[in-house]
Amino acid sequence: MERQGTEAAVKKSERIQRLDERLRAAGVLHLRDAAEHLAVSEMTVRRDLAASPDLFSYLGGYILPAGGERATTYRLDAELDAHAEAKALAGRAAARLVEPDDTIFIDCGTTTPHMIEHLPVTGRLTVITYAMNIAARVASRPNTSLILLGGLFHASSQTFSGEEGLRSLERLGISKAFISAGGVHAQHGVTCSNFHEVPVKQAVLARAAIAYMVVDSSKMDKIKPAYFARAEQFAGILTELSD
Repeated sequence: MERQGTEAAVKKSERIQRLDERLRAAGVLHLRDAAEHLAVSEMTVRRDLAASPDLFSYLGGYILPAGGERATTYRLDAELDAHAEAKALAGRAAARLVEPDDTIFIDCGTTTPHMIEHLPVTGRLTVITYAMNIAARVASRPNTSLILLGGLFHASSQTFSGEEGLRSLERLGISKAFISAGGVHAQHGVTCSNFHEVPVKQAVLARAAIAYMVVDSSKMDKIKPAYFARAEQFAGILTELSD
């Protein structure tokens, strides 16, 4: 019995090490993907997570680094005035790519809201978002349908996260997606400050016919903690220099 218990403990330690390595590479993992990677049941992964609170957090079906929800100092209100002119120009450049009958996704942040006042008012535009600050502006527009993805609300970024919003995305078509980022780096890819945003961004990138990154140039060559994409997954990077 003692030998069997030792073998089980070794297997568990190996699983935790492999899960930690995979999470460091991916930034965030769905429980199902973690179970497939380790060739065990989801219940076994849950037990491993519960045994390792110093390494992992679990939220809405997703595995995050421990403290992932608290590890960021990003606050939407604190970012509003930073590089405001550049953000406005980047948002206007993005809006010019939208056609009257498009179904578009607009990401969270302080650059993408600048798109809204420049969007077409003819035709019937549909806007999908998980950001409250985007939804509030879109709601008052004429000839525009709003789809707000729900879930757990994060006040610091004014966003929602969780399985509910991800399931909604699976049923939606997206002609163009406009994705924000906190960092764009040639070697380390595209990153953001909040781990809970990663599943939504990745799901949208998988669903959209075409995706654009919308950032001001201060984000270039920067790295934030939550990785979510490679730069080549985007059709273009829209900055103030694109206007």
